[in-house]
Amino acid sequence: MKLDDRDIQILRVLSTEGRITKAALAERIGLSPTPCWDRLKKLEKAGLIEGYRAEISLRKLGPHVTVFVAAELADHTAASFRAFEDAVRRYEEVVACWALGGGYDYLLQIVTRDIDAYQRLIDQMLDARIGLARYFTYIVTKPVKGYGAPPFDVLLGAG
Repeated sequence: MKLDDRDIQILRVLSTEGRITKAALAERIGLSPTPCWDRLKKLEKAGLIEGYRAEISLRKLGPHVTVFVAAELADHTAASFRAFEDAVRRYEEVVACWALGGGYDYLLQIVTRDIDAYQRLIDQMLDARIGLARYFTYIVTKPVKGYGAPPFDVLLGAG
């Protein structure tokens, strides 16, 4: 899909203000509501907008620990990677997982109530024999910068 300046404006606004009304979005980008709505639907249909979600303050929700885990698999076959990925999707505590090129196979972001709960989860994963050979734990001590809007200028060659 070829994006023009208005499409990019829509994506910029929605990336930081997902709850903006359609009327306010249209006004912000200088379109009437119907053409803005049509563009929004096209962006959604093309898969450029994958969803809308709220940012939850885990600190205010309750005690928790965020842990990043660099994981190595025991076996490097396509079937082993698929099995690991399928298994990881079933663990609610694994809030994000990325396949990596380089030294480790995966980077997992895990959120649990405390370190004991984290270790019980890792023990459960090891007992489940999902292919995890080695793991390296990195505990988040404080958030510095969270998920933000994509760097549109960089991605689109303007920066």
